[in-house]
Amino acid sequence: MSTRERLIEALADGGLHSGSLLAARLGLSRSAVWKQLHRLGELGLEVVSVPGRGYRLGEPLDLLQRERILAGLDAAAAQGCESLDVAGVIGSTSAALLAAPAPRPGCWRGQLAEHQTAGRGRRGRRWLSPYAGGLCLSLSWSFGSPPRDLPALSLAAGIAVRRALCALGLPDAKLKWPNDVLLDGAKLAGILVDVDGDARGPLRVVIGVGLNLSIPAAMARAIVEDGGVAPAQLDAATLAPRGGRNALAAELIGKLHAMLAGFAGQGFAPLAEEWARHDQLHGQAVVVSGTAAPIAGVARGIAADGALLVEGPGGTTTAVYAGDLSLRGTA
Repeated sequence: MSTRERLIEALADGGLHSGSLLAARLGLSRSAVWKQLHRLGELGLEVVSVPGRGYRLGEPLDLLQRERILAGLDAAAAQGCESLDVAGVIGSTSAALLAAPAPRPGCWRGQLAEHQTAGRGRRGRRWLSPYAGGLCLSLSWSFGSPPRDLPALSLAAGIAVRRALCALGLPDAKLKWPNDVLLDGAKLAGILVDVDGDARGPLRVVIGVGLNLSIPAAMARAIVEDGGVAPAQLDAATLAPRGGRNALAAELIGKLHAMLAGFAGQGFAPLAEEWARHDQLHGQAVVVSGTAAPIAGVARGIAADGALLVEGPGGTTTAVYAGDLSLRGTA
């Protein structure tokens, strides 16, 4: 654990801590502690200085703990675990798993981080989240042979995320094709799937999930300016009675594991009806770009293989398998 991470751990309770006690705990001079405190803003953390008394964070942090996450896994997910790592600061959780060995078919490897310096969204966008203010989780899984409907895996992952939220009694979320989970129209989670391996198998996928929990206003503005959807918020008071971020991480891993085990043999078709029940876009005017030519029309749900169905002005329906979607008249 780095000095900066040890400092954050000392301040995580949200209480006041004197500079001298922090210095003694970290084995640093008071001036070195002061420098470290001023660097915490780089991670999206607010440090409050109270003259004569010490320092505290603007909000207490619910830090991830590997042992608590493992203890919260259901039996099937626990049995399939090859590795689970929790980092303080990392480039990208998905990149870390792509650089690691692939798990055996039917097993998984997991990587979580409190903060990513190179988090990725779709279309090359950045994924921004403050230290311990969201959930950055990637899961690596190997298929013995390529599953059917592989392009729909991000939709299936969205269903898994929604199931995890429901299992904890969190607010009802909606699904937006192809990779978003929304809460009251704002983005609660984004999903990115990396595929690695031979088209004939075995095939490794890495599912990256970024979940917004507590995003500072300045960072929320940066996300929108970067072309993203305004982030939703799930505050600590909502999560705490349900076990906090560690319980949410364990639930997400369990639901992703169960989804992947089923997807290996059945593809997306058994999940299509569940997606349709929670489809945010159904009946709305949309534009899909990133295709040979923009496709404009009304969203009419999805096909059994996960394709978005867009009804054009002449009544012709087009199945769209990939693209960047926006509501008509919005950026």
